[in-house]
Amino acid sequence: MSTPRTAPAPGAQTAPDLEVASRLPLAFAALVLGGVGIGVAEFVTMGVLPQIATGLDVSIPTAGYAISAYALGVVVGAPIAAVGAARAPRRALLVGFMLLFALANAAAALAPSLGMLVAARFVAGLPHAGFFGLAALVAISLSAPGRGGRAVGTVMLGIPIALLIGVPLGTWAGQVFGWRVSYWAVAVIGLLAALLVRVWVPRTPRDRTQSRRAELRAFTSTQFWLTLAIGAIGFGGMFATYSYIAPTVTEVTGLGEGWVPVFLLVYGVVSIVGTWLGGRLGDWSVLRTLVLTGVGSALSLLVFFWSSAATVPALLTVGAIGLTSSAWVVGLQLRLMHVAGPARTLGAAMNHASLNVANALGAWVGGLVIAAGYGYRAPALVGAALSVGGLLVLGTSLLVHRRDVGPQGRLTQHG
Repeated sequence: MSTPRTAPAPGAQTAPDLEVASRLPLAFAALVLGGVGIGVAEFVTMGVLPQIATGLDVSIPTAGYAISAYALGVVVGAPIAAVGAARAPRRALLVGFMLLFALANAAAALAPSLGMLVAARFVAGLPHAGFFGLAALVAISLSAPGRGGRAVGTVMLGIPIALLIGVPLGTWAGQVFGWRVSYWAVAVIGLLAALLVRVWVPRTPRDRTQSRRAELRAFTSTQFWLTLAIGAIGFGGMFATYSYIAPTVTEVTGLGEGWVPVFLLVYGVVSIVGTWLGGRLGDWSVLRTLVLTGVGSALSLLVFFWSSAATVPALLTVGAIGLTSSAWVVGLQLRLMHVAGPARTLGAAMNHASLNVANALGAWVGGLVIAAGYGYRAPALVGAALSVGGLLVLGTSLLVHRRDVGPQGRLTQHG
């Protein structure tokens, strides 16, 4: 006589549920590792640019095309990856993105000429936004209700961890053992991340409600474009200052080159805290987070215009810039995923495209004022102006939001 099988009590976790829950930290670790690899790939070229120029027998400005090519790849790849991923299994796509990323970096390490390096860097940038966008969606699907912001903040820790640990190590290795070693290291990280995503991230079925047409429809949303503009303009303020932090430390603060890593270390450590904080603030209110962190970023950049003349105030202000800017990025990610409506994959991916536009814009504007003879303090001032520009776009977005929800509308979690 068989014993009757009893149903589990309401709210009780079954054995499969417990197994999946026990693997969540490993799943998040795999996604973060992929982000670390992408972060190193994006920024390590700046540290080994002289070695690349010498190795390929070109000038340093010409070698800089390898940096621009990656950024262009991110911008081009974001909508392609998002639309192509509309109905595909997410875990399989994450693995595919990491494999393409690893192969492209291996090709960069083997590049016999600048043209081949530029082409490999462009391909390496293509899966950047797609990986981060899908990782954010997978993280939300694995998190408890009301904790989506924290989940997104967690997977976005890859970039600040890369800035703190991976980029300095990659730069050192490239300077000591040759620039190709830096790209080989990134390729290995990409392969390891692909393996761990395949093993640790739970299988996520394809979303049959999504379509390529629905993804593309996000481009007809006013709020979608406004939020992209907030990132492209407002976050350009940080890049205007960060791009020239080394000469600012030596020429304005009056310190030796050995202090530059200290400033970068402070920025990296505080950025990790800011990313963590941005996720928790996003669970409270995304728009309030954007307002608070955007204002904080503008004020920090403005203060740095004066504080950069003294060591301790400069270090404290760089920390404030890192804290507010990294939290702002998380808010932008969550906002884009919301205003994109059904096209959440596109919204999550396009945030990284807008940030790469911000990178190019900030570095360009900062270089203009330096070339005009205003000195290395000037990028902080134009950086503050760009942040204010982003806040003005955010104000426009808030007015549109108020119009859409009516006079009784208020700022809730996303609005």
